[in-house]
Amino acid sequence: MMIRSDPDAVRPPQVRFLVDGEMVTAPAGEPLATALAAAGYLGLRRSPRAQAPRGAFCFMGVCQECAIHVDGVLRQACMMPVRDGMIVELRGVP
Repeated sequence: MMIRSDPDAVRPPQVRFLVDGEMVTAPAGEPLATALAAAGYLGLRRSPRAQAPRGAFCFMGVCQECAIHVDGVLRQACMMPVRDGMIVELRGVP
């Protein structure tokens, strides 16, 4: 199966942000949870009781599974648009 994209489609500019001190790039405005998954960050936090890795689940802001610290504030990664200079803390989750 061949997937074709519109050659005239305008892509958003790439922005850079830090994830646990590592530089990551993604299209501006892309949901942070999507950008993190594309960069290989699937585990975003640990569950309180079992300490099991948790990641984005619903991608629409309902489940809270993707709650992480962005610029020092707890946010849902699926609802946060990527912007240049963000500082994301996953707190060592694989």
